[in-house]
Amino acid sequence: MRSGLSNRTLCGLLAILVVTPLTAACGAGSSPSDGGAATITAEELATYTRELSDDRFQGRGPAGPGEPPTLEYIASAYERIGLVPVGDPADSPEGGRTYLQAVEMVGITPDPGTATLQFTGDSTSLDDLQFGSDFVAWTTGGSESLDVEGDLVFVGYGTVAPEENWNDYKGQDMTGKVLVMLVGDPPLEDVERFGGPAMTYYGRWTYKYEEAARQGAAGAILVHETGPAGYGWNVVEASWAGEQMSLPSPEGALPPTPLQGWITGERGAELFAAAGLDLVELSAAALSEDFEPVELGMVARGHIDSTLRHTVSNNVVGAVEGSDPDVSDEYILFAAHWDHFGVGSPIDGDAIYNGALDNATGVGAIIEIAEAFATMEPRARRSVLFIATTAEEQGLLGSAYYAANPIIPLEKTLALINVDGLNTWGPTEDVLIVGFGNSTLDDTLTEVLARDDRIVAPDDEPEKGYFYRADQFPFAKVGVPVLYTGTGAKFIGKPADFADEIRQTYTQIHYHQPSDEFDPDWDFSGAEQDVRALYEVALILAQGDAWPEWNAGTEFKAVREEMMSGH
Repeated sequence: MRSGLSNRTLCGLLAILVVTPLTAACGAGSSPSDGGAATITAEELATYTRELSDDRFQGRGPAGPGEPPTLEYIASAYERIGLVPVGDPADSPEGGRTYLQAVEMVGITPDPGTATLQFTGDSTSLDDLQFGSDFVAWTTGGSESLDVEGDLVFVGYGTVAPEENWNDYKGQDMTGKVLVMLVGDPPLEDVERFGGPAMTYYGRWTYKYEEAARQGAAGAILVHETGPAGYGWNVVEASWAGEQMSLPSPEGALPPTPLQGWITGERGAELFAAAGLDLVELSAAALSEDFEPVELGMVARGHIDSTLRHTVSNNVVGAVEGSDPDVSDEYILFAAHWDHFGVGSPIDGDAIYNGALDNATGVGAIIEIAEAFATMEPRARRSVLFIATTAEEQGLLGSAYYAANPIIPLEKTLALINVDGLNTWGPTEDVLIVGFGNSTLDDTLTEVLARDDRIVAPDDEPEKGYFYRADQFPFAKVGVPVLYTGTGAKFIGKPADFADEIRQTYTQIHYHQPSDEFDPDWDFSGAEQDVRALYEVALILAQGDAWPEWNAGTEFKAVREEMMSGH
């Protein structure tokens, strides 16, 4: 147990409410005075992971009973280390700032007992779908009761990509229709289109719902496939059958598609068969840029009763201020999402979705890196900001809110390093970069790893679109160069297929399930390696003169250049 964690309750509340760091009262100064990478240890990473995934945090659901103790724990760690509070103003006579950045959200929880989805044709119907096992759906319109009825249309991949000369809608009017679409990008043989084997943003479910809204659709339903989605139906059910959160729509923004949802691949095939069509054949037809929407000759009817609440969750933000007055207003950012799925449907008698790997490990990592920077003597030239984000599992909401409401101006932000899931299986020779080739941050990590005879490797599952599924993406969208790494594939002293084995086991059994719990047999020595490397990347940025840049051809480069043109 780390020094100062035993008095979490007192120090956490003080850290949240009071401006001045209470180092004497809360046990700061227990770390080595020289700071640096040596303060980052496997033992401490394991301690943070074990504690943050304990049942007392109730699965760390945002705006749920597990949020207050989670915020208290993280803020207590920030305060103990000596991070400067840079969040919202404190509601106290002393004034100043807190460690919290409030994020307003809307939560909608569908009622499984009343949710129905039916498809009816002239001579046949599919009306026995069961919520959870066959489909999940939710409303986004802010209504506690929703009825949707519309003609059913298959729109292929539901994509409009002018730069690829691709439009699955072909200008047809989709107003009031219920759209059925495939997951992922079109898997084309032409490797020059849609990122080749790598998923683009067009392949993300978030994009598909956004485009359906632009088309005026009344509903959008994705047909699930494990391969393109990157996870099984068990993940869909766990992730979308409960409360769905969103940020309030800005005034004047396009309203989202009222009905959104998923249907299993098996029931999807039955749906097309009921319409006298073949899903496999239509999926093949959708691989052509000449594809046109197909009317299924059926009417979709959906009903959902929901519980609606307007609530507030929080990012937890603290900074280590730089020592050089000329550049101390320039920042490197670290992010790791603190949230998971809270308490949900029980599986094997366990209803608490603890999220040990995803992402108690990442929060432990940024706390360890914060301590390394805070205890450096002398301090780094530039400043470093640490953000434990909320509602990542709900669609990257906390990071999206920060990107739209930055505490540090984006033109003063050198880079964002995101930590989401550490290696808990031992040391590796390599580190994966998700989004490899996007920026010069790859070169910096390559330089750092070479000191230990390690190497970088590109993401070996680019078709899963992990770059668009984690908190670095909202920062990339606004132009900030980002680095997001994953567990390497070359484990030292392990069989060549070891990485594939543990990845498959985690994805199929533990990902977004109650079984993602702390395992005392986990080996954090590889996590220590990787976290130290990320710290050293940030240290190079904090001490040097060069800013990281997007590489030529990257879709985020123009946004950054426009941002920086006046600075």
